[in-house]
Amino acid sequence: MVEPIFDYQFRLILIGDSTVGKSSLLKYFTDGKFSEVCDPTVGVDFYARLLEVEQGVRVKLQLWDTAGQERFRSITRSYYRNSVGVLIVFDLTKRRSYENVDSWLKEARAHIEPYEAVYMVVGQKADLEDQRQVTHREARLYAETNSLRYIETSAFSGHNVEEAFQCLARDIHQKLQDGSIKVEEGWDGVKNGFSRPKESFHVMEGEPEGGGCC
Repeated sequence: MVEPIFDYQFRLILIGDSTVGKSSLLKYFTDGKFSEVCDPTVGVDFYARLLEVEQGVRVKLQLWDTAGQERFRSITRSYYRNSVGVLIVFDLTKRRSYENVDSWLKEARAHIEPYEAVYMVVGQKADLEDQRQVTHREARLYAETNSLRYIETSAFSGHNVEEAFQCLARDIHQKLQDGSIKVEEGWDGVKNGFSRPKESFHVMEGEPEGGGCC
């Protein structure tokens, strides 16, 4: 008899303009703390974490952090196809980064099709309320118009960081259960998990538990 290390593997990609806080968001999610020094991403960086999407169901998230600069876009595009989840991140204090969300969404959809993916718009740096240039209502209406989730986060305070990834992972898992997303040969967006003998199974130190969804 065996128990799973994780049931599924989901591959997620973070996209958006440079300096909006994608790397800080990922580092807080994977390390549990704000990184004071965060160098610009060159090409693509990789992170991973396990989480529970429902009681007894664990997934491994492969998290791909992409560079926002135009000179790296050709590298970024090559990672779209094998992604099942997309977080489109903008900076709440930089309106231009919000105005570019639509072009990021269209580019991602164009490269991921014909595969199904789940998209989320993330307004980063919510702790800088006095510098806000995009209202919650405006961004939420854009997301709703495009049938997307919207959430505001702060990689400085940790506000909604866990919730953002939990929500996206749960939405993917739900689509997997209802059949709109499938494990497919030749596509790395979703893969089945791995198992090991029950007697050697133990809870990983620091493994996150399920949290509230946005």
